[in-house]
Amino acid sequence: MGNSVAKLAALDFGIQLLAFLPSSYFQTERFYDLVGSSTFLCLARLGLHFSQKTFRQKVQANLISAWAIRLGSFLFYRVIHDGVDRRFNKVRGNPSIFFKYWMLQGVWVFLTMLPSLLNNESKDRLKPTTRDYIGWGMFGVGFLTEVIADYQKFTFRSDPDNAGKFISHGLWSISRHPNYFGEILLWSGLFVSASSSFKNWEWLSIISPLFNYYLLTRVSGIPMLERSGLKRYGHLPAYQDYIKSVPELIPFFGKP
Repeated sequence: MGNSVAKLAALDFGIQLLAFLPSSYFQTERFYDLVGSSTFLCLARLGLHFSQKTFRQKVQANLISAWAIRLGSFLFYRVIHDGVDRRFNKVRGNPSIFFKYWMLQGVWVFLTMLPSLLNNESKDRLKPTTRDYIGWGMFGVGFLTEVIADYQKFTFRSDPDNAGKFISHGLWSISRHPNYFGEILLWSGLFVSASSSFKNWEWLSIISPLFNYYLLTRVSGIPMLERSGLKRYGHLPAYQDYIKSVPELIPFFGKP
């Protein structure tokens, strides 16, 4: 692994540690997602600075930057609007557990960005290949899906008339978690495009999309929201029909 990748990994965890200290002292999670997204942005720009600045490297960095700015600003606005992030209800007052959340964010940032960081180590100046365009196309579809899904759910929840109701229109009518589908798809796309420059062990960075899939479908994403949904709406026949008829993740496909 290149020297620049090691430096960026150290910077990644250093940022999480520095942000954890005041957040733990004031027992607030308001800056958690903003710091995570800002770390992506920081590593994307610095990684490009350390690279040969090939066309592929520039596109990868710019796509990650656009994603980080959009998601970070959206999540920060949402937590300010809502006043609290329910994920942290049982941990913000426990420094040792809260610390693990911040370090997990560091792991998430590094592993997710690993394909693009390794691509920055490439010395080649090869022109983009079909694989690059397929990967960037996957990113585009995933990014658009995530943006639309987030917007639909936020506007739905912001309407007082929808209190006690669950969203089941738009993209949410074809997937119970379309934003997570978009997230998994866009990072998978960036792995596909970055892999155009891979040799030998660099292919192990496939851990990036696999880790994102595991994190969102088995750890902090879908499982938490599914439990919350059943607790809040499980008594409603309409919600029972919804979870029986709408796929959990992949639109139109997969088991409900």
